[in-house]
Amino acid sequence: MADDTSIFIGASRKPDDSYQRAENLLLQYGNRHGLVTGATGTGKTVTLQILAEGFSNAGVPVFCADIKGDLSGIAMMGTAQDFLVKRAAQVKLDPYDFQEFPVIFWDLFGEQGHPIRATISEMGPLLLSRLMNLTEAQEGIMNIAFRIADEDGLLLLDLKDLQALLANIAERADEISARYGNVTKPSVGAIQRTLLVLESQGAANFFGEPALRISDIMRTTRDGRGAISVLAADKLMMNPRLYATFLLWLMSELFEELPEVGDPDKPKLVFFFDEAHLLFDEAPKVLIDRVEQVVRLIRSKGVGVYFVTQNPLDIPEKVLAQLGNRVQHALRAYTPREQQAVRTAAETFRPNPDFDCATAITQLATGEALVSTLEAKGVPSMVQRTLIRPPSSRLGPIKPDERRQLIAESPVAGQYDQVIDRESAFEILQKKAKEAQDAEQQAGSGGSRWTIPGFGDDDSAPRSGGRRAPAPRPSNRQTVAEAAIKSVVRSVGSSVGRAIVRGILGSLSRGR
Repeated sequence: MADDTSIFIGASRKPDDSYQRAENLLLQYGNRHGLVTGATGTGKTVTLQILAEGFSNAGVPVFCADIKGDLSGIAMMGTAQDFLVKRAAQVKLDPYDFQEFPVIFWDLFGEQGHPIRATISEMGPLLLSRLMNLTEAQEGIMNIAFRIADEDGLLLLDLKDLQALLANIAERADEISARYGNVTKPSVGAIQRTLLVLESQGAANFFGEPALRISDIMRTTRDGRGAISVLAADKLMMNPRLYATFLLWLMSELFEELPEVGDPDKPKLVFFFDEAHLLFDEAPKVLIDRVEQVVRLIRSKGVGVYFVTQNPLDIPEKVLAQLGNRVQHALRAYTPREQQAVRTAAETFRPNPDFDCATAITQLATGEALVSTLEAKGVPSMVQRTLIRPPSSRLGPIKPDERRQLIAESPVAGQYDQVIDRESAFEILQKKAKEAQDAEQQAGSGGSRWTIPGFGDDDSAPRSGGRRAPAPRPSNRQTVAEAAIKSVVRSVGSSVGRAIVRGILGSLSRGR
C-alpha cells in the first residue's frame, strides 16, 4: 500500500489469479517520466486520474489535458458505487476514502476555464513554424522577422504584431534580402495567409497578454496538496497542431524558467501529455530533437513528463528510452502494425517468468494493465499484471454549473480574464508609417506654384499675399495594415479569391 513516499497504483496478479502484491510508484523517481498506453476504452483516463490524485496528495502540482471532459470529475468527491467498492476490495484498498481535489480549470479559448495566453516572442520562430507548417524557405523568413524585431526593439506580443512586421518586411524586401538573404513577397504573403487561418481557428485568443505565469500551475493548497491544472481540450483538439505546439511550448517554458534541483524527494511538477502522438505526427527532425532534449534535461528541474497515447510506436525511440515508469493497458493485434506495437511494448518491459508479456497485452481486461516502475537505484521493476485501483474523486465529467462555480472560486480568478494590449510592434510600425506619410505630405506642400488667372484658383483656401494654398498631394505610402491586406490580396489568383480575402480582412482594416 502507498505511504508518503509512493503512489498506490493497484495490485498485481499472482499465478493463481489472486491480487496481493501492491504496485507503487516511488515519488523520488516521479521525475523520471512515464508512459501510459492502451487502446481506446481500456482505462487510460482512469489511470491518469489516479496518478494525478496520488501526486496531488503528495503535494506535487499536476498539469494535464482533458480531451473528452471525463477528467474534470477529479474536482468533485467520488461516490460509493458497487463496481468501485468491489474493485477497492480486490486490490485491498482499505480504507477506500472519497476526496475532491484542488483543481484549476484552464482553456485556451477562455470558455471552460481561465484563458491561457503566450506572446509571439515566447513561442519563438521554431514552434511557430511548426504550428503553421511552414516550408524551409518560409521558416527562414520567420527567423529573419524575429531577428529584425530584436534589432529594432519591436515587441511581438500578438498576431497583429507579427502580421504588421511581416508586412513591413515585404515592403523592405530588397533591403532585407541584401542583409539576411532572399526574402520574397510571395513567401511573406503565404505566411500571412497561414496566420489568417490560425486566427480563424482561435489562435488569436492564445497569443497576447497577460501571459501565463508558470508559478500559477505550480500552486499548492494550505493543507499541502498540489493543485491539479486541467486544460479543457475538447475544442482544442479540433486544431491538433495548436494543441501539440502549446504543450511543447509549456514544457519548454518550464525547462527554461525552473532552477536545477537534481533528484528531489518528489517532483516539483508532473506534466501529463495526453494524445501524445499529435506532437510527433509529421514533425521535422529538428523538432523531435528538441522534444528529446527537453524530456532528457527537464528531469533535473524536478519535472516529470508522462506521455499518454494509444500506441507505444507513437513515441520516437529516443524519447521512449527516457520514460522509466510505464503502464500498458490492452492493445489490439489484428493488423501487422498492431502486432508490431504489441511486440514493441512487450520488449520495453523487464520480463516476468510467470507470463508471456506479448500475450498478456492482448488479454488484459478493462482497468487492468502491465505495470513497471523504477525501484531502488532507478532500476525498472519486473513487469506485473496489475488491477488498477479505483479513483477517490468522481468518475466522469462535472456539470457546467459546477465548473462555473469552481472557476469563480479559483485562486487565479480575474487575473487572466481581461486582455492587455500595450504598445508593441503593430502600434510602433503604424506610428512610423504615419510619421513617414506626414513628412511626405509636408515635403510635397512646399515651394512656389505657378497659376494662370482664372484657372486653378480656389477661393476657399487663401494663402498669404492673396495666393491660394495647393490641395494636398495624395500619398502613395501605405499604412502597415493596408500593406498587409494588399500583400495577401495580391497573392490570391482569382477575382473570387480576392473578393473573399477582402471580405475577411475588411474588419481588420476598419479595426485599425
